[in-house]
Amino acid sequence: MDSMHALDALAALSQQTRLEAFRLLVRHEPAGLPAGDIARLLDVPPNTLSTHLGILGRAGLVLSERQGRVIIQRADIDGLRALMLFLAKDCCEGRAELCEPLLADLACS
Repeated sequence: MDSMHALDALAALSQQTRLEAFRLLVRHEPAGLPAGDIARLLDVPPNTLSTHLGILGRAGLVLSERQGRVIIQRADIDGLRALMLFLAKDCCEGRAELCEPLLADLACS
């Protein structure tokens, strides 16, 4: 992941509804959710949610998959992984022991 892609992903997540939608989709992996269910659970108008999902999709954080008449929204776990690795990769300056607590927290969540 390059800096511009990371900035797009961080900008997409910096809005409350988009962050809540993304976190909801992560909790519903791997099945995902129809957009209507997301709108209902977050109490957001469907057209507003559609805009938010589009932003998350362009940022590489959400995938859409048609299943018959329904479009299922899913968190793009590979996109999330790439963003997290981008953020943490150089933070330890080559000293892996500094990242061990972060990895332990992620493993226990």
